[in-house]
Amino acid sequence: MNRLTRVHRRVRRTVLARRRPLAALAAAAAVAAGLQAAAEPVPPKTLVLAAARDLPSGSVISSSDLDLVEFDPASVPTGTVSAAEAVGRTTAAPVRAGEPLTDVRLVAGSMLAAYPGMVAAPVRIGDAGAVDLLRVGDRIDVLAADPAGSAEADVVADDAPVIALPRQSRSSSGAQPGGLVVLAIPDKTAQTIAAAGVSHYLSIVVNH
Repeated sequence: MNRLTRVHRRVRRTVLARRRPLAALAAAAAVAAGLQAAAEPVPPKTLVLAAARDLPSGSVISSSDLDLVEFDPASVPTGTVSAAEAVGRTTAAPVRAGEPLTDVRLVAGSMLAAYPGMVAAPVRIGDAGAVDLLRVGDRIDVLAADPAGSAEADVVADDAPVIALPRQSRSSSGAQPGGLVVLAIPDKTAQTIAAAGVSHYLSIVVNH
């Protein structure tokens, strides 16, 4: 029997003789690792106010439109609002279900302070370039033209003040065409514009 064989047998006998203590040690290490993992604290979550359903532009938010969603603190967007700040406000752009509500998605209540009795109405104008020329404080007429009908356009809003110009990305394939402008107008006028926007092309004339 050569030396290598004797060494191999000696090592084998040693391992076999100690296999139970080694197995017990491995089991203890596994239990300790499991206990340590169980003892590690769960990363804290932050509750963020989000839309409970899809909200179109111009929606007046009610409490039933809102939900609290858990977010990792590092992923919470800036400008989130509370329920007290959101209820009764108007959306300046569409909000998807589950999307956190932020200040830029809402028309500021102070914008209507100078227009008592008016509502804030987001209006989508067909020509985005025309909207790019506007500034808050401008007054415009909104015209509705039937693409398949008369060549004449009807005035659906007269001398309406521009109170907000929501920024929108036009690079996304899902982006809506045209440009969005928020006007302070009577509720009846807002309804007329909403009805016209379904089948008519909306354009603007800047007064001053």
